[in-house]
Formats: sequence, structure tokens, C-alpha cells
Amino acid sequence: MCPKLPKKVYRYQCFSKWTLQALVHDKLYFSDPSSFNDPFDCKPTVRSDADRDILRKILKNLIIRRVESETTASLSKAKLNGEKSNQYAERIGKQAAQNEILNLEYHATNPDYEGSTYENECWLLTNEIERELLKRYDRGICCFSTSFKNPLLWSHYGEQHNGICIGYNIERKPVPVLQKVQYGGNRIINTSLIEKAILRNDKVSQEILDQNILLRKAPPWKYEGEWRLFGNRGVHDSPLALKDITFGLRCPIEIIHSVVSALENRTLKIDFFKTYEVPGEFELKRREVDIDEMKAFFPRTAMSGEEIFGPVIDSELIKPNKKKA
Repeated sequence: MCPKLPKKVYRYQCFSKWTLQALVHDKLYFSDPSSFNDPFDCKPTVRSDADRDILRKILKNLIIRRVESETTASLSKAKLNGEKSNQYAERIGKQAAQNEILNLEYHATNPDYEGSTYENECWLLTNEIERELLKRYDRGICCFSTSFKNPLLWSHYGEQHNGICIGYNIERKPVPVLQKVQYGGNRIINTSLIEKAILRNDKVSQEILDQNILLRKAPPWKYEGEWRLFGNRGVHDSPLALKDITFGLRCPIEIIHSVVSALENRTLKIDFFKTYEVPGEFELKRREVDIDEMKAFFPRTAMSGEEIFGPVIDSELIKPNKKKA
């Protein structure tokens, strides 16, 4: 059963010129999972529960798909398309897969390995399947939460409450494909599951495989309440609808002014909020930014006292009139 999509999601960020550029152009950055602060994120461990023939078939299929895709992309950039190009890419993929299978079979005979040749090859095949899986799921990820007032998220991702939290909803066409992160379990992927998903094209197995690789994290991360968007790595147009921006508890008023000034005349209206603490409680709330009050003070022009009050008059030159005797 698919989890119900949240009405809004939030992205905590520090403030920088890149943040402002992304806001002005309505962009999102899809990160490489290897840069995440969780070293186990999107890093499965493949465990073999299949025989050598199945392992060979799985690895062969994974390599063929990857090499074909890479070759086709390269040919397309060179404006080489058509049936001959496809046949060439297919031939290159099969050759690469065959070469790797033969290479692992040869290395399995290495006398430095302790097991039998069969066991050694199964171990080598399993390791290579794991590497190919990581290449297969070479995606960019954009992460969101369902709360704008989580103090830990503000500290970890919102520049220690100095940054901003950007609110989005999914009222777009087509509806964005947000997926919920699951917490708990383990990082083990059995080769029997990979076989069903890859070789048999079983949809349920494919969904389970995707979830276990891309959407599973350790229980301590549960506080994030994370949802994810997947896409090509780098900066791309946002598929979500930008609705509001919340400024952190310590966010300088100058940054608030800069962001509001850059976005207040946007075609689709954005609401601006500022977080504040609840006295005596470990809780954050937010109130709407008073734009008119803020603009009464910013931007300002630095002026000297003389420019404000006029020229300075030396008091010694001003002597009281003496009364006549």
C-alpha cells in the first residue's frame, strides 16, 4: 500500500548565492547520494542465496543494460542514431558482459583464495553484482521533510537556525512522484530478489528492490520524516509548487529583506514567515513577516550626524547676553 502523499513538504537550507539563484529561477538541486551525511544511505549489501549460474545471469544482464545505455547515449551525442547504432550498442554490451564473466571465472582460480573455485567465483560474482547495482541506481536525490519547525532539522540542515526552510506542495501537472523513506530493517539485498526484479521483470520485486536501495535508512534518522524526489543529478526546474519560505530563529534581518525583495513580486504568490521560540518550551512556531514594517528600515543609507542634524556649532562661540547694570 502506497503511503498517502503529504499536502506540503519542506526543504531546509543554508543561505548562499546558490540558494538565492535557485529560488529566483525555481530550481532544485538533486544530490549525489555519496555526498550524504549518512554513509549507509543508498549503499546496499548484496548477499548471495542463488547458485553460480543465476549469479552469472544477473551480472550479465546488469552489465549489458548499463553498457548498452552508456553506448547509446554516447552515440546519440555524436548524432549517430538508428538501427545500426542500436545493434552496435547491443553488441558492445554483450561483449562487455562476456568479458567480465570470463575474467571473474579466471580470478576464481587464484590460489590465494581459501575456498573452492566454485565458492570463490560465487563470491566474486556477488561483489560485482553489488557494484553494478550501485551503478544502476546512479540517481540524483532531493530530500524533504513534512515539518517546518523541527529544531534538529533547523540545526543540521538550516545552518543552525540561521538559514531558511522552503515549503512546497504537489499541486502541479503532472503530480510530482514523491516517495517516503522507510526507517529500520537492514541494508541486505538477496540475489533471489534481484533475480526476480531483473531477470523475471516482476513488478512487486522491482518495487521492493527500489525501496530497499533508495528509500531505507537507519532508525535514528526517523526524526527527519523524509520524502524524496529522484532525477538526474544537478540543478533542474522544480516539479513542486513553491508556496512559502520560513526564516530561521537566528536568520539575519538583512537576509530576510534580500529574499523577500527578490521574490515578493513573483507571479505565483509566496508567503513569508519568521520562526520564534515559545517561552519556557522546546518548541518553535512561526508568524508572517511584516513586509511593510521591514521596508520602513531597509534598505538604509548610512549618514553622518552632520548630514542628519546639520552643521555642528561650537558652544564656545555662543555666549549669553550680559544684563546692563
